Amino acid sequence: MIARFRDKRITGIVSVLPESSILFDDEAKNYAFPERQTLRLKKIMGYSKHRVSKATTATSDLCVYGMDYLLENGLLKRDEICALLVVTTTPDYFMPNVSNIIQSRCGLPDTVLCLDMAQGCVGFIVGLLQSFMLLEHFSGKVVLFNADVLSHKVSKHDRNSYPLIGDAATITIIENAQSPDITFNMHMDGSRGMALCIPAGGSRMPCTVKTAEMQPDADGNIRCLDNLRMDGSAVFEYVQQDAPPIILETLAQAGLAKEQIDWFLFHQPNRFMLRKLAEKLDIPYEKVPMNIVENFGNPSGASIPLCITHNLADKMKDKQTLCCLSAFGSGLACGAITMELGKMDFCETLYSNL
Repeated sequence: MIARFRDKRITGIVSVLPESSILFDDEAKNYAFPERQTLRLKKIMGYSKHRVSKATTATSDLCVYGMDYLLENGLLKRDEICALLVVTTTPDYFMPNVSNIIQSRCGLPDTVLCLDMAQGCVGFIVGLLQSFMLLEHFSGKVVLFNADVLSHKVSKHDRNSYPLIGDAATITIIENAQSPDITFNMHMDGSRGMALCIPAGGSRMPCTVKTAEMQPDADGNIRCLDNLRMDGSAVFEYVQQDAPPIILETLAQAGLAKEQIDWFLFHQPNRFMLRKLAEKLDIPYEKVPMNIVENFGNPSGASIPLCITHNLADKMKDKQTLCCLSAFGSGLACGAITMELGKMDFCETLYSNL
């Protein structure tokens, strides 16, 4: 699906991370594998440490922490906001929406539109699409939250998933402002969706004592049906086969050559996958930041904005850059956007005690 937008800009991004940072080496004994074999993954995948929130921390807590910072420091005003859009796979409750909780806790007017969307890895790309569409009809600023506390849903004895999961929230401000055209592209393949899933917890399979029973899988990972499970090979194959043509199609639709792009800002599954993707696309590693998992873990839909605040904060404040944003994973889904980023009012990373 191709869509085009004009005169839409990202004018600020803030990332919120938990203070707690856990080293991969310290967790090697948690897994039912020889420790030497487990530590080999550190070099291959780029694992080092990840940020994990407290068991009592909910998704809205990280979001409100960031919003309070913006409001208290005058970086955002309550009367400027037309909509709150929260993209998450770990809502506080089934009802009410996380966006309504944020609205209440931050004292925002009842005229602010509150929307939640359930998306994982492609959450930032889909969130931008929805934000752009809202701004076709509303004046003001859309506040886009990409937030997850997925560590709460992953078994600590699952070497396949736990080392790479990180908790985070990002807040992106989008508004109507003069800017070059934006090209959006999205492909989704629900037939392969169960390659990355949490089997229990919804109406298909409610959580029970039975779904909480821990069981080893064929590879020796120990998890229950309440936990996230990933077919790593299937996801890797999808990214390597489907993502490159979608990204190239997006560039072609935008009338851009790869060489014109200053930064390729990709979702951050792990360094190994990103290197392979860069090689497939024949783009230099230097244009593809790929250090998020080793520093923070993979924060799902928050990975692209976190990548921006961690790696490009100074550049985003001082000048305009032409970027290709792309995310891929749960759904299974892959999307890409070409747009200019820069001259932001703020671009920074915060650390909370949550």
